[in-house]
Amino acid sequence: MKNVYFLSDAHLGSLALEHKRTQERRLVRFLDSIKHKAAAIYLLGDMFDFWNEYRFVVPKGFTRFLGKLSELTDMGVEVHFFTGNHDIWTYGYLEEECGLIVHRKPLTTEIYGKEFYLAHGDGLGDPDNKFKILRRLFHNRTCQRLLNFVHPWWGMQLGLNWAKHSRLKRADGKEAPYMGEEREYLVCWTKEYMKTHPNIDYFIYGHRHIELDLTLERKARMLILGDWIWQFTYAVFDGAHLFLEQYIEGESRP
Repeated sequence: MKNVYFLSDAHLGSLALEHKRTQERRLVRFLDSIKHKAAAIYLLGDMFDFWNEYRFVVPKGFTRFLGKLSELTDMGVEVHFFTGNHDIWTYGYLEEECGLIVHRKPLTTEIYGKEFYLAHGDGLGDPDNKFKILRRLFHNRTCQRLLNFVHPWWGMQLGLNWAKHSRLKRADGKEAPYMGEEREYLVCWTKEYMKTHPNIDYFIYGHRHIELDLTLERKARMLILGDWIWQFTYAVFDGAHLFLEQYIEGESRP
């Protein structure tokens, strides 16, 4: 039985990161290290800091990453790509050229007999009203079409600089630490969701850039995956157990 892997939040191409080429290479080395062990890989959003496809143009760069994903899908590994709040604007290229399975909404799926709820995590209980407005604009089809009327050079500059500004507003460019079980909005949202969906065994999210492995009521566990900027963390399910691990240059540790 092969493993199933989950990771998120690489924010490749970020103008706020000085080590972005090293970061991409490390991610590619990780993917290469698991290619013979993986049945499926779930990329749970914000793998790119900004991704927008035009009809005949896609963003510059990411060739190592996209090439490795294409190699994996050519080998028969399922690679699932969830759009996050930074890489919503994909319209077919990743499916057609790289063989990815793209998800634009949360997914409930069975893996080796266990029920998983998988999502990037944005929009699930977030109390920030400004973010809610932005999210609605980003997902609005008319706004998406208007963005694609802008020349790709201007459109990419707009998106990348918006993402850079958003990251630099945070202390050290990092997210707020874990706020506790009663205040962490993804935890609160998940507990409410469980009341009407009691059969889910595992909830896995990205978005918050923190590592969290929390046992909820009954048998359910909730994981937040950290990121691939500073932490290089991921989850792996072997059919019996789910682990949250860290990749350190060629070796993993629990």
